[in-house]
Amino acid sequence: MKNKVNSLYNRAERFAEITKKALIAGNVVRAKNCLNLAERLFINGSTETKGMIANVYLYSLCSFMKLKNCTISNLFPQNLKLEYNRQLIL
Repeated sequence: MKNKVNSLYNRAERFAEITKKALIAGNVVRAKNCLNLAERLFINGSTETKGMIANVYLYSLCSFMKLKNCTISNLFPQNLKLEYNRQLIL
């Protein structure tokens, strides 16, 4: 089980890096595609997958946005945007 969690964590972390690189490069289409995929995983994934999307992927993007002082939340699909707003409150 520990290996499965580590693998999911690593994948979510890598997925966040891909999304951030697309944003840095100005490739909004690719970043939007990544966010849409994350949305589908968040809605349809297992409990572990949903947790990794919220706690690793989205948290990483939120930290990146704060660090770079940028707002891309308008690109977020509906459910990710709700989760993003929930994380801002915490």
